[in-house]
Amino acid sequence: MAPMVRRSFDSADETRPFTDGKGRLDLIQADGGPVGRAVFEPGWRWSEHIKPLAGTDSCQSAHTGYVVSGRMHVVMDDGAAEDYGPGDFMQVSPGHDAWVVGDEPCVAVDWTGFGDYAKAAGA
Repeated sequence: MAPMVRRSFDSADETRPFTDGKGRLDLIQADGGPVGRAVFEPGWRWSEHIKPLAGTDSCQSAHTGYVVSGRMHVVMDDGAAEDYGPGDFMQVSPGHDAWVVGDEPCVAVDWTGFGDYAKAAGA
């Protein structure tokens, strides 16, 4: 492990665009695993813009992250729901849908759930 690392998501190891131009995932491979910054554009919804890539009925990624800006509404498969906004820590179990609330992009950093996120099934 390097004693210090400085990286920019603007020069990520990989960028995965979401369908319909509704955002992107910038992924950095770190010693502890992948860390991602996602930009979810207004109108983005997991069930519309990621589900076709994932091939599952709901998001099966566990997320541990931080919302930098914008707002996200998350609904679990059992109906439980939560809104996340700027400055919020978020931890979400697999089995959910989510969408951007409002007219501002939602930017989130996630260090557990983005390794295979927005990647075509089987890729």
